[in-house]
Amino acid sequence: MIRTLIQDYEQIHTTIGISGNLLFVVGSVLFFKAFNHFYTLAVWLFVIGSIFMFIGALGGGLHRMLQRRNNRV
Repeated sequence: MIRTLIQDYEQIHTTIGISGNLLFVVGSVLFFKAFNHFYTLAVWLFVIGSIFMFIGALGGGLHRMLQRRNNRV
């Protein structure tokens, strides 16, 4: 099941990664002094965005690894 998710649904981990990038950027902007009252939100967006970016990169890496393995066989 995991292999199917990684190989057949590449757009899922790509979308998760892009969403993570967006959350990371928005969270970073909210760290500016003008948005000081959104500090806690900024921290959470930063953390969640980082996790999404990691999941997206991990999915992409596993997808490429499985493609290479399948091409050798």
